[in-house]
Amino acid sequence: MRHDQHGSTLLVSLVMLVLLTLLAISAMNATTTSIQVVGNAQIHDEANAAAQQAIEKVISGNFAANPVASTQAVTFGAASYVAQVEAPVCTSSTGINSDQLDPATAVGAACLGSGSASNTGIMAASGAVAANTQSWCNQQQWDIRATVNDSNSGADTAVHQGVVMRVPAGTACP
Repeated sequence: MRHDQHGSTLLVSLVMLVLLTLLAISAMNATTTSIQVVGNAQIHDEANAAAQQAIEKVISGNFAANPVASTQAVTFGAASYVAQVEAPVCTSSTGINSDQLDPATAVGAACLGSGSASNTGIMAASGAVAANTQSWCNQQQWDIRATVNDSNSGADTAVHQGVVMRVPAGTACP
């Protein structure tokens, strides 16, 4: 009986070794794929942040006076991105009623009073705000869009942001 079992242990060991090797290779491939997915997500998030930062740069200036397209360079550590900001688009310009403003704030006071006009009917002598009268301001809504297309990483993203700002009454959307 002993002669019938020669080599069976070796054969079982080799099969087990092959199975363990295949399991290890599969685990390494899964890890490599996971690392690539995380890296791609990081690059995409950086591209989104770059587009958002480019929009913030445009908003921080007087973009409404001359709404033109621009190119913004943005750097995050060692990574650099170029964001293309489309010309800001004014979507609406509506008057603001005086009763929607707070005269205690600087913005509200600027919209309720004028150094060159008196007795406008917007504010009474007592400081009370007249109801349902047009203030000196309009509210404009703008849409700003930035895109980042990075050929090195393959990142491709677009970010929209709405902006509401107060402008002098009568200012139309350009």
